[in-house]
Amino acid sequence: MLRYTLMRFGIFVGCLLAVWGLVYSGLAPRGLGDSNGLWIILLALVLSAPISFVVLRKQRDVASESIVRRVDRAKADLQANRSQEDDVDDDTRGTQGRTQDQDQEQAKAS
Repeated sequence: MLRYTLMRFGIFVGCLLAVWGLVYSGLAPRGLGDSNGLWIILLALVLSAPISFVVLRKQRDVASESIVRRVDRAKADLQANRSQEDDVDDDTRGTQGRTQDQDQEQAKAS
């Protein structure tokens, strides 16, 4: 995930530099008044999003598979913990049942 994020950030920075160059060379329009910096950032975001979507498709799929594996592993661990708790509960119930039977037998004997 970190690699994908860094690659996406790199594409954004590249677009930001390209847009900045286009705006200051006069090939792209400037923002209104003091909004030129915000205009450059917004235009870079709009350009970098589809580029990232297409260029980073393979990296996004790899990151997605990694996340799915982690989630599946966490679910399996949770299920294993639940089954261990159930086994302990069954053992505890069995021990408690035997103890109660023994107490009743001792009471009858007295």
